[in-house]
Amino acid sequence: MPDPFPEKKIAIVCDWLTNMGGAEKVILSLHRLFPKAPIYTTLYDAKRVQGFENATIYTSFLQRIPFAQKKHPLFLNAMPMAVESFDLNEYDIVISSSHSVAKGIITKPETLHICYCHTPMRYAWEPWELEFRLKSFPSFMHNSIKKKMHKLRLWDRLTADRVDHFIANSSYVVDRIKKYYRRDATVINPPVNTDQFSIGEPKDYFLMVGRMIPYKRFDLVIETFNKLEKKLHIVGSGPDESRLKKLAGETITFLGRLDDEALRKEYRECKALIFPQLEDFGITPVECMASGRPVIAYAEGGANDSVVEGKTGLFFSSQSVESLSEALEQFEKQSWDPNAIKQHAEKFSEERFWGEVTDFITSKL
Repeated sequence: MPDPFPEKKIAIVCDWLTNMGGAEKVILSLHRLFPKAPIYTTLYDAKRVQGFENATIYTSFLQRIPFAQKKHPLFLNAMPMAVESFDLNEYDIVISSSHSVAKGIITKPETLHICYCHTPMRYAWEPWELEFRLKSFPSFMHNSIKKKMHKLRLWDRLTADRVDHFIANSSYVVDRIKKYYRRDATVINPPVNTDQFSIGEPKDYFLMVGRMIPYKRFDLVIETFNKLEKKLHIVGSGPDESRLKKLAGETITFLGRLDDEALRKEYRECKALIFPQLEDFGITPVECMASGRPVIAYAEGGANDSVVEGKTGLFFSSQSVESLSEALEQFEKQSWDPNAIKQHAEKFSEERFWGEVTDFITSKL
């Protein structure tokens, strides 16, 4: 796609580039849309984050600390200073991709600052997220961390006013931006490379994919499938893995982390993806639907933007064994059209994302 704003100097800013997740895939897509735009980020690990080999990347002073790339949560208190240190005075348009601190950049008055917000900073605004992260630190540090988090929350709210216009990755995040920042936002769902996925012949197993941490609710799914004695494949790893393996019965198979091709095979051969968590958006349901397979999702959060009840999947109303069991029973009674499911998923393509971002920027210039 040709540069839609060839006469404008554009910069992209993100929190950090140390692992390849959903937020990083958005940055990669923005980089492909604006290949000449430099990327400013607090930390960059070229070995762990692929696709930016031809990008001009500027990092903060944190990059000079030897182990900061792998232990970036330890430096959260310094992140505001890091992003405020970037000199962005030469740019006409700055796009910040933020789930933490990137939106806190300082721009000159005439610069258009658009923030693509994945979510307001969760550990600042969600008590359960903070409590989960505190488990990584000795108990004697907890009170000190909570005091620092209070200051970070004030900074996060203050810097929302530095943004000219917000884009949210889902309708759910629109509501969170309104609640915590008192700002309006426009939904542009993240891009998914739907062309990479193909329809296959489903086999007799359900699928769950993700990092094994408590809020993903692997425990709920394992308990349900133990009770129903249905086959479940689990893809991923994480700090909760050993505990979850102890909970699992004979019908549950842990596959660990898979490469892209092996994961695509799991998608196209599963009966359905189980998505029991509350996510801001959630890339995995779209990837599964791009493989022609339906999704059984918790009826809260970003899944409401991607799953169509009765056409591309089903919702269950509460995070309980009973509710998920009812959805699985209903799922078995229905027939599913793989081509219709894949056609729906193609609405989340990268080309669609580029077009919506370009139109949004054009409307705000």
